[in-house]
Amino acid sequence: MSKLHIRKNDTVIVLAGSDKGKTGKVLKVLVSENRAIVEGVHLVSKSTKPSAKHPQGGIVKMEAPIHISNLSLIDPKSGKPTRIAIKHEGKNVIRIAKKSGEEIK
Repeated sequence: MSKLHIRKNDTVIVLAGSDKGKTGKVLKVLVSENRAIVEGVHLVSKSTKPSAKHPQGGIVKMEAPIHISNLSLIDPKSGKPTRIAIKHEGKNVIRIAKKSGEEIK
């Protein structure tokens, strides 16, 4: 499996597509598909049958996966898109924002 620069709970901005410019929190990363599910981005309508969770059934809006290459991490200091540098301190891996030099938690 490849390493990805985006992790769960990161705040990202969409760089391309119909949702370009939107920001959101990463809910899930699909490593094998190089995709991520971002809160409030790439919403699709899905038809559902009646169940215990949705007794009425019908159409439900939900987030669909978006490709990692269309996402960029938000710099914690400036709030703008940034690239990431990886720094190794012993066994720990630290991600650093290229724009400000801040550590990304």
